[in-house]
Amino acid sequence: MLKLVVFDCDGVLFDSREANRVYYNDLLAHFSCPPMSMEELEYVHMHNVADSIRHIFHKHHQISREAVSSYSQSLDYTPYLRHMQMAPDLKQFLQIITPRCHRAISTNRTTSMDMILDIFELRQHFEIVMTAANAPRPKPAPDALHVILDHFQLRPDEAIFIGDSTVDQAHSAAAGVDLIAFGNPALEARWHVSTFMEILALPPFATLGLQP
Repeated sequence: MLKLVVFDCDGVLFDSREANRVYYNDLLAHFSCPPMSMEELEYVHMHNVADSIRHIFHKHHQISREAVSSYSQSLDYTPYLRHMQMAPDLKQFLQIITPRCHRAISTNRTTSMDMILDIFELRQHFEIVMTAANAPRPKPAPDALHVILDHFQLRPDEAIFIGDSTVDQAHSAAAGVDLIAFGNPALEARWHVSTFMEILALPPFATLGLQP
């Protein structure tokens, strides 16, 4: 029986592609580098900040990675939040599943996650939040899901992960947790949806008797 739902952040809880585009282009502009390509935008949308910086600055050999990292840590992320759009049915979905399922987050965000939870008033909805900062290894390694499962003393078959990227696909597969692909029909997943309320009709949720 389903007992735990784990959510990715970017692309699932939020449409944050524009926030990522503006943030990383601001980093590049500070060091007089051109904006990201579409391929680079796709990469930073899925990966943690350290890997993203390494990827978008790899061709700019004259710039110190330490300088970029230091500058990124000094940036106030607050202005970028206005570019993030929360899924419109997220809070309704969370309220419906809360009596029957544990809720957790596994994301490759780092320090910005705390700010996002507070500003969008989501902290009370999640019992444990794993990020690239507190997981032993970031996604696609399964570490964060292992920590979450251990926290609730559950088996992989008692959990579901909701993700939107190939990194999420690899993350859930490595942990043996079924994946719900959110807004990405190209992923290999047990189920595919485009909204949260669609999830309630899926077999694991239908057996819980949850009602919109």
